[in-house]
Amino acid sequence: MIDVGALRSLRAIADLGTMARAAEELGFTPSAVSQQIKRLEAQVGVRLVAPAGRRVVLTPAGQALVATAPEVLNALEKSVAAARSVDAGSPRGVVRIAAFSTGVRGIVAPALGHVRRRFPEVRAEVVELDPVPAVYAVESGNADLAMVHDADGVTVPVPPGLQRAHLHTDIGDLALPVGHPLAALGSPIRRSDLRDCQWVTSPEGTVCHRWFERLFAAADQQPDVVHSVDDFGTQMALVAADQVVALIPRLARPRVPDGVVLRELHDAPRREVHTVWRASSEADPALRAVLAEVSSYAD
Repeated sequence: MIDVGALRSLRAIADLGTMARAAEELGFTPSAVSQQIKRLEAQVGVRLVAPAGRRVVLTPAGQALVATAPEVLNALEKSVAAARSVDAGSPRGVVRIAAFSTGVRGIVAPALGHVRRRFPEVRAEVVELDPVPAVYAVESGNADLAMVHDADGVTVPVPPGLQRAHLHTDIGDLALPVGHPLAALGSPIRRSDLRDCQWVTSPEGTVCHRWFERLFAAADQQPDVVHSVDDFGTQMALVAADQVVALIPRLARPRVPDGVVLRELHDAPRREVHTVWRASSEADPALRAVLAEVSSYAD
């Protein structure tokens, strides 16, 4: 019988190209991954990896073994999920969740309070990951549930063997100083009204900055960005103190400080949030319990 953990490591090496990167992804040391591969080679009886400069490549035998890995791992997971599904007791076990930062803050963290109270034998573990790495973590078996978004308007691809469900639509609101002229408007604020605003926004290159840029995609002038700050609580503080405005995703919204008001935007930027999990694990009562609580909280 081959070592299932070593098989996961071999698959990570195939995807990432080096033992160091595979070890980082799996939470092991490179030495531990190297020992796993040597043990797997001994069990199979053939070489599975070969050096290629600073990288390693899979031998034809290694490639053949990795090609069958999803089927093997899914079959094992289905067996475990089937056994747990007929257990008459309360859901139990570990559910590993990979989610983007504001999804953790706005949905996962509050939902896990309900999980702990209702299902005390379920242990939920959270790691912060952007959408593409989160999907890979689920596919590779390093996470059981991912929360992803399409903030750039592009749906994150989901490989075969994974399931996806729509969870939530996140919308951006305008944070304004109380004395700002736009703060007195009763109807949703139009993008054309933002021409003379000064802004605090997330740093360039971040997902939230690209979301902010979509506000001005069809405009004939660039926004006047005064401050570049990643933390939304700090953005709110600058709105209150320096008469700038900010675009705040509702999932990311911290406590609104004195001196700041929130206003809806007409045709506001939005992002669709989805959950992703392996089809082979969906009978697992612990996963289903966590997924149900997360989905209920997001409604």
